[in-house]
Order: sequence, then C-alpha cells, then structure tokens
Amino acid sequence: MQGFNVQFFSVKTNIQEIQPYEADGVVYHADTCLPLVDAVDRKKLKFKALARHTYPGDRLDGNTLGLNSIGYWDADEPQDWGLDWHRNEGIEFHFLESGSMPYAQEGKEVLLTPNHLTITRPWEAHKVGNPNIGMGKFYWVIIDLGVRRPHQEWVWPDWITLTPSDLLRLTTILRQNEKSIFKTDQRVRECFLRINKAVNKDENGSNASRIRLLVNYLLILLLDILDADDIVLNESLTDSSRSVQFFLNELEKNLSENWTIELMAQSAGVGLTRFTHHCKQLTNLTPMRYLTMRRLEMSKRILEDNKSLSITEVAYMCGFATSQYFSTVFKKHEKCSPNEYRLRFAEVVA
Repeated sequence: MQGFNVQFFSVKTNIQEIQPYEADGVVYHADTCLPLVDAVDRKKLKFKALARHTYPGDRLDGNTLGLNSIGYWDADEPQDWGLDWHRNEGIEFHFLESGSMPYAQEGKEVLLTPNHLTITRPWEAHKVGNPNIGMGKFYWVIIDLGVRRPHQEWVWPDWITLTPSDLLRLTTILRQNEKSIFKTDQRVRECFLRINKAVNKDENGSNASRIRLLVNYLLILLLDILDADDIVLNESLTDSSRSVQFFLNELEKNLSENWTIELMAQSAGVGLTRFTHHCKQLTNLTPMRYLTMRRLEMSKRILEDNKSLSITEVAYMCGFATSQYFSTVFKKHEKCSPNEYRLRFAEVVA
C-alpha cells in the first residue's frame, strides 16, 4: 500500500446527519462508526473510506449520490473494539478479504472467513465483533435506497445501470429472502480488490466513474450468486406485518412514551386497522393490551432492581399516566399492589 493515502488518524466526517427512521417515539439512527473512528485515531488499524453524512472517510461528491460509504479497514494486530448492534439507512455489503471476523445479524452469529460476503438490508440490526473485531481486511459498501420501513419500495440511485428487469429481479430476491451470508468466488474478490485501488487513489471524486462502474459490477455478480443459489422467496418479508413486528421489537425501549393506537400505527408505518390486525396476529393481544403487558413486565423488573424508587417514579418510567392508574392495573394483573410485590420479592431473595 505504499504511495496510497491510507488513513491512520484524523478521520474526516461531516456534520450533515442521515435522516433517521423516526416516528413518534421509535427512532433508528444510522450508525456513525465512532468505535472505528476511535480505533483509527489510536492507530490500531489501517483505514480508508469515501463517505458522506456522518460516516467517516474522505468526502464523496455529487457524482455518486446514494452511495453513503465505501471503504475498508485492515487490522493486522489484536483489536480491543467492535461495532455493537447498529443499523444503517441503506443496504450494506460486507466482504472479508483475509483473516476472520465475528459477525452477527438479526440473531444469527457466525465467524466470517475469507471470501465471505454479507448483505444487510435497510435498518437491519447487525454487529461486527464479539465483542472485538478479528484481525482481517474488511470491506463495506452502503447504498441508500430511500426506505425507512420493510414494506416500502426500494429506490436505487439513478447511476445504477442494470436493466430494469435485472434490477427488479435483484431487488425482489434481496427483499424476499432471509439468507444474508454467502461464500463467494474469485470474481467477487477481484471486484473488491479493484474497489480497494479505486478508493485508495481517489482525490476529491477523481475516481467516481470507476467507483460507479465497480458498484454496478458488484450488483451483477451478486445477482449471479443469488440466481445460482436456488433461494426460496418469501413475500411476507416485505409485507406490512414485518414493519409491525419491527415496531413491536423496538417498543420495549420506548415504553415511557405516551402511546395511543393511532401513534403506534403511525410509527409502524401502516394504517390503524392493519396495525391492529397484525398486532393481534403476532401477539394474540390487542395493541393497547400488549402495551400494558410490556409496561407491567418492565415495572416488575424496576421494582425488583430499584428499591429506592417511589411507586410514582416507577409508574412514570413505564409510561403510566398516574401512580393511581399504575397501581390499579398492577393489582388487577398481579393480585397485589406494587409495594406488596416489592416486599414479596425482597423476602424471596432474602
């Protein structure tokens, strides 16, 4: 890598933030890679990227709008950091050229080895490291598809030049299957090696044409891999029920919000009737009853772990409007008051 502008410190970023996936209490923020930035500052690894928004790296120009980050890191010594569970606003492709890399995505944990390619769909939770990354050379490409929820249609950048039929087939396969990790061939490896060179030699957008060409070629290779893999499609992965499931998964972190059925449906991005239907199908509970059950479970954990908090404080932390209403609901379901529950738990522990 002699002669290339490989960065070791002073990573460039931009204060322009990516629009979050946000709706009335549930907010997904795109990752800013701060642990990576810190590791580069401490000279723990080699790093080079082209990026926009708050992603680290040299700035991408207007010729690659929609491409939010493209680059790599090269770790040749044991690392003391990782990228914990996070999300990106677009589709992200990872590729491991050499070494090994702990990786997890939506509950699946694997150890990536050379020539592994991963696909992370928009706002899909994933992490790199367990808890620390491995020693290896690791690439990524992040393309913004203009979506905030699973059932929304993907919109590719206008410089993606696949034919309409090929792009539709690629999009359909990517959206309607759950397989996300592939062992690739030499063609994909060579494509990322060329991306390496294009990123290294870019100065103020001088390699934008090559980068556009290489990203398009990567998508063509990916379509070949997906076509050859005999993947079974599942339309439910793009159904509005998946958006409701995503919302319910995140609701646990936002129970203190002043939720109504209307706000929950809006946050999930679906209509009120459809939200109520999907919630009942997924949980066997109406939305408000499901919310109440989650709040009660949260209150029990707080009562068990925080003996110094008042009942009023616990009520507000869990989203109940008043301590009186909290006590009434709690007693109805637990057959005892919050204070009695706390005392019983303390006696059991003692």
